[in-house]
Amino acid sequence: MSWMQKLHETYARCAGLPQFANNPLQPISHTTQQAHIEIVIDGHGNFRRGRAKAINREDQTTLIPCTEESGGRSGKAPKNHPLCDKLQYVAGDYRDFGGEVTIGFAKDLVEPYRSYLQDLEGWVAFVQPSLSKLAAILSYVRKKQVVQDLVGEGILPLDSEGKLLKKWDGDKKDAPAIFRIMPAGSSPEDAFIRWRVEIPDSPQTAIWEDGEVMNAWVSYYASRQIKHGLCMVTGEETMLAVQHPAKIRNAGDKAKLISSNDTSGYTFRGRFIDADQACGVGFVVTQQAHKALQWLLDFKRKQAFHNEDQAIVAWAVSGKSLPDPFANSAQMFGLESEQENVTTTYQGDAGQAFAMRMNRHIAGYRAQLGSTDEIVVMALDSATGMQGRMAITYYRELRGSEFLERIQEWHESCAWHQNLGQALKFVGAPSPSEIAEAAYGRLLESKAGKKLRKGTVERLLSCIIDGLPIPRDLVESAVRRTCNRASFKKDKKKREWEWEKNLGIACALFRGYHKQRSYQMALEQGRTSRDYLFGRLLAVAEQIERRALKLADEERDTSAAKLMQRFADHPYSTWRTIELSLTPYKTRLRSKSPGFLVNMEKLIDGIVCAFNNQDFMSEARLSGEFLLGYHCQRQTLWSKSESIKTEETTENQTNQGE
Repeated sequence: MSWMQKLHETYARCAGLPQFANNPLQPISHTTQQAHIEIVIDGHGNFRRGRAKAINREDQTTLIPCTEESGGRSGKAPKNHPLCDKLQYVAGDYRDFGGEVTIGFAKDLVEPYRSYLQDLEGWVAFVQPSLSKLAAILSYVRKKQVVQDLVGEGILPLDSEGKLLKKWDGDKKDAPAIFRIMPAGSSPEDAFIRWRVEIPDSPQTAIWEDGEVMNAWVSYYASRQIKHGLCMVTGEETMLAVQHPAKIRNAGDKAKLISSNDTSGYTFRGRFIDADQACGVGFVVTQQAHKALQWLLDFKRKQAFHNEDQAIVAWAVSGKSLPDPFANSAQMFGLESEQENVTTTYQGDAGQAFAMRMNRHIAGYRAQLGSTDEIVVMALDSATGMQGRMAITYYRELRGSEFLERIQEWHESCAWHQNLGQALKFVGAPSPSEIAEAAYGRLLESKAGKKLRKGTVERLLSCIIDGLPIPRDLVESAVRRTCNRASFKKDKKKREWEWEKNLGIACALFRGYHKQRSYQMALEQGRTSRDYLFGRLLAVAEQIERRALKLADEERDTSAAKLMQRFADHPYSTWRTIELSLTPYKTRLRSKSPGFLVNMEKLIDGIVCAFNNQDFMSEARLSGEFLLGYHCQRQTLWSKSESIKTEETTENQTNQGE
């Protein structure tokens, strides 16, 4: 139960901290619900005419008190919430207007309202006379005129027979507000009610934001707990939880991490008489632990990664900020909207500049995190979606210094020139999600692809957090897809952003997989391995043809681009084909750009002469190293081309001025 202990500690240390004021931890015995109708009453339980309203969707999220049973309610007879709930619970006149009880209470249609009323009466009796707002709500509910008042306000429409209108058949633009705000497939009968009580000298009218009401419910509910025993998390004798909270990943999540609802069949198999003999958890402990996990997994918090039913979160128990282990380097540096200078990043000091930037970034976190700060990384998933059981598929506890070292090692070992489109180019490591897309492409869009993405992200999580080697199959898959250049789509301007992105990721993976080879992010003139040199040759051939096509104002793929896949499989014979195809382009360049052609021919001769023995004539398949040689050589040629172009432009402007 280590995970629950750490979450319990997180709640205790983070609840009430000022830095989380905009996203506070929820109090225990509370949950969130989407409310649809807001009813306003005065301190005597009188309905305030003209004040009730249908709630806009952006304002529907409401914090409400709940019990263990109602917090994760499901099945044929779900338990009512103690204060805010659906019409069939809070309205005593629900049946009078044709309302159908859809929650499974057999025969007795008044039972939902009666159950709600009894619970509210017990709560009011416990706090009286200290909390008049609850008494006002109880007084109003007892009048059994909730539906009548809402009909009178025009919030709940009626049909020709005076019954609640269940479906709107007219134009959606003319539909009453309640039909526009209800979820698809729901009718006004399913509307959820929240309360606002207006009392003199009490500025807080919203019950769901009233701290006094929240504390009153926590105290009352704790007083009702009668089950005591040994808590396996704290080791103390305390009130034990009967059920454990749901809604962990989102408001619609019914799956649970801890559950034991089968006392007659498979669950115990003769080992235990009841569930508590297997594991007893304190009521307050499980409430706080689950609230902390919900808080950490909130979509608004950057620590969490969500992928279908999979959710992964890394956090410091102290609540201090951490670098996001699932972000690429640009996101970690906060460069999502920044356009880096591509020309400078491709120079020879790209690796050194990136390392210095990474060191400064991690040093900032080290100044906040002590070496003894506890860091937890946890992954959750479920096989049955948002129902049934949920499992912890990955769990690690690390010290602050250890976590930061692993993050830094990942980004530095997999750093490469990344091109995520015209909006962002940077030097750094790709994110796990981007790696999955580079390795499997459109396979991830299929039904089976969702599981593939989950598995890939979790495998990469072990590489980042545990320092394990990158799986070889991911590296090979990314390299193969990159070599198949023709399979990538181009944009409307015939630019290959998708392929460029894949190329950078494939190079990053290959470099990270072969750390011992110490590949540089700039062209290595002294590296004479066969695959690296063949990659350089391909880049030079592509540059020659591209330059010739540009002089003729033609736009089409080069032979090097078309034959990249074949070149990777049969480099020597394909190189001969590419070299022969360059003949007409060399003729064009010889007359229009002779200096450029001479330099390219010298470069090709130098690369060919750098091959060892018979490596040049070998037809052995190329590894992903050829992409590194290709990428570095191409960027070097592009940088020189830009420099020459700038010099020519400056010279022309000078001549014109003279």
